[in-house]
Amino acid sequence: MEGAHLTISNLWKSFGTTEVLKDISLQVPKGAFMTFLGPSGCGKTTLLRTIAGFYKADAGDITIGNRIINDVPSHQRNAIMVFQDYALFPHMTVAENIAYGLRIRNAPRSEIEQRRRRTMDYLGILGLEDRNPAQISGGQQQRVALARALVMEPEVLLLDEPLSNLDAKLRMNIRAELRQLQQRFGITTIYVTHDQSEALALSDQIAVMSAGRVIQIGSPLEIYYRPETEFVADFIGTANIIRGEVIRADSSEMTVLSDGTELLVRDVTSPPQPGAMVSLCSRPEAVEIEVDIPSEKSNCLRGEIENSIFEGSHVRYWIRVGERAMVVDDTRSGERGILRGSVYLFLPPKKLHLLSGERQE
Repeated sequence: MEGAHLTISNLWKSFGTTEVLKDISLQVPKGAFMTFLGPSGCGKTTLLRTIAGFYKADAGDITIGNRIINDVPSHQRNAIMVFQDYALFPHMTVAENIAYGLRIRNAPRSEIEQRRRRTMDYLGILGLEDRNPAQISGGQQQRVALARALVMEPEVLLLDEPLSNLDAKLRMNIRAELRQLQQRFGITTIYVTHDQSEALALSDQIAVMSAGRVIQIGSPLEIYYRPETEFVADFIGTANIIRGEVIRADSSEMTVLSDGTELLVRDVTSPPQPGAMVSLCSRPEAVEIEVDIPSEKSNCLRGEIENSIFEGSHVRYWIRVGERAMVVDDTRSGERGILRGSVYLFLPPKKLHLLSGERQE
């Protein structure tokens, strides 16, 4: 990946009196796969369609390379969109659908045929040329829609929840293929989804959105393990949120008093001063569960198992700790079976993360 290829600067968009996008700024490196992730109604699809040129921004700039495209018509932006419902022409064959954009551009017939066959070969759909969309499966339709976009050799590929119409197993297979294809073509790609697992699996960078704003941008690892706000922590996967008061702090660690228990937190950047009220995030797989009290007694909580679900690779427990319910994933069920009753939870100091921002809905 190189420097910024797609840049969005201070972008605003309203429909009537409703502000849908609020001061959005971000950069996407050339060849990167960025996902806009957020709940329904957060503005992610509006942002994608504004980049595509289907909506005009009220303020701000969109730049591809060194070219500001605010006033460039959608068909001249070379930012090609794959729609959620694929939008294939039902009266055209697969070959005609894929070649449509090149024909509109008046590309030479030999070039159209060469690029169409090459793209279909990449996507594994050679042999479907003479069929209509209604005669092929949902997975094949998704590949045809991708081929129709990729054959245009776009500068930016825009994907609006393209896997949402597929069943779970096919969706898993297609998303792995999609990532391989994106890397093979080296196309700067923007992907919209509300599915956290898709975002984590596919992306180089994730922009988490809420209520028309970008809340945090980072790699999947950063977003998952270093969320900035309670909203991000809670939206990406499962998070145990622990609130308390800072009672000691130095340059890189602090101790938080929560429900009468002192919790040491290490590797903290700029810990708050004693007396500050803070929120900590602990992921379910980061909590260690034991029947007997651990030899390391600091950061140890006693709880009562309320429920459990066996999920194959681990058992997920819901454990009551005082007034707080905690979710814990245990990967040792094959050795010791399903636990019940009272247990001890150890929260490793390096796996407790300080949430620095305020909660946003």
